[in-house]
Amino acid sequence: MRRLASVHVTRLSLVLLFVCVAAVQAAVKPNGLISDGAVLQQGMPVPIWGSAAEGEKVTVTFQDQTVSAVATDGKWMIRLNSLQAGGPFTMTIAGENTIELKNILVGEVWIASGQSNMAWPVDLSADADAVKAASSDSMLHLFTVPHADLPAPATDVEGSWSEAGPTTIGGFSAVAYFFGRDLRKALNVPVGLINSSVGGTAAQQWTRRSCLESIPDLQSAITPNTGGLYNGMIAPVIPYALRGAIWYQGESNAGAAYQYRTLFPAMIQNWRQDWNEGDLAFLFVQLAPFQARDFLPKESAWAELREAQLLTAQRVPRTAMAVITDVGDEKDIHPKQKDPVGGRLALAALRIVYGKPVIDSGPSFKSMRVEGRYVTLRLNSVDGGLVAKGGRLTGFAVAGEDRRFVNASARIRGDSIMVWSVSVAHPVAVRLGWANYPEVNLYNNEGLPASPFRTDDFPMETGPQ
Repeated sequence: MRRLASVHVTRLSLVLLFVCVAAVQAAVKPNGLISDGAVLQQGMPVPIWGSAAEGEKVTVTFQDQTVSAVATDGKWMIRLNSLQAGGPFTMTIAGENTIELKNILVGEVWIASGQSNMAWPVDLSADADAVKAASSDSMLHLFTVPHADLPAPATDVEGSWSEAGPTTIGGFSAVAYFFGRDLRKALNVPVGLINSSVGGTAAQQWTRRSCLESIPDLQSAITPNTGGLYNGMIAPVIPYALRGAIWYQGESNAGAAYQYRTLFPAMIQNWRQDWNEGDLAFLFVQLAPFQARDFLPKESAWAELREAQLLTAQRVPRTAMAVITDVGDEKDIHPKQKDPVGGRLALAALRIVYGKPVIDSGPSFKSMRVEGRYVTLRLNSVDGGLVAKGGRLTGFAVAGEDRRFVNASARIRGDSIMVWSVSVAHPVAVRLGWANYPEVNLYNNEGLPASPFRTDDFPMETGPQ
């Protein structure tokens, strides 16, 4: 009798388990980014997607729109038409079950990615207490993608949105926070930031493996976990509608700086293709000064990586680079001054994306002319004139036909720079800030520093000889 009762209970348990499993499988569930507090991109179609039982009809209601789709292979997606900025709003997602999402905003959405200097939190940055005390903003929402390095693309992401404030921004990316804070001030619309960054990572880990495999010059960049972070931390965010990306990475690729000339643009193109946004704005940070200062010119892999970044900004449309030669730390690869980094990225966004009449970059090399022992450099981005902060210009080196660089004197001449050395009678090349720790005090009148550069094409330490 006990045995029969036991069998009956077991069968009943199995039936209840089957019913519960079936109910779970039938439940409509949106992607983890589409949750309470989400910020949706204004002014473009907005995908809303998730999972549901096969053939289940899912209906999304938001603002004045109601759109339906039928789940196929357990997945569903609808697209909302262009949305107007504002909020908070409520979104309803209904199928066999109904989900009501609250505190939804519509405004500008950006993803922040890269390695440790992007992941670096407000709590460990300069003036953290004062920054947090002034951070309350119900229209600035933050989402951090959990670390996930996967062999295949993920389809969902865990996490939650939070409002910016003293108790929420401490562990969030400082660069991304300052970027978003400045956008909020300039645009006066809600801003959503998605932080997807991991310290010590290389650009190939953030690039789809098949993209790397399709480019002959990138075969040596493929490792067992190439594309792993893309699979775990970028793929599940796609196709969330956003305005652009900010990026701070390169330290882990400095040893292969020449290859970065190909790798970095390939990664940008990969993201643009997979988001189906061919002109997705991509703004990035040039490497900060780091390591012991050199008082004599020498070759530098970090300088070569900065050049690869500069070339990307010059050659790839809808990109821009924030130069931060003035906020480095020779003893710390994680400089604590993150406010100017985020601020300069915001300036780039205001110009490139939002059409604001702002100056967002400092001087960069344009051309050179040699007259005797003197070299005249013409520069880009000299709006308002050139400035030597702190006195005489520093960081210049010049070489003759022997290709041996020596420290040089330099002087501002209107919108140009004159460079010379008494030990070089016939100069053929000039470099500025070509060092692991560049000491560059050339700025434009807007207070933005010049990017390190070289006028030569001599063989590189990390490139073909």
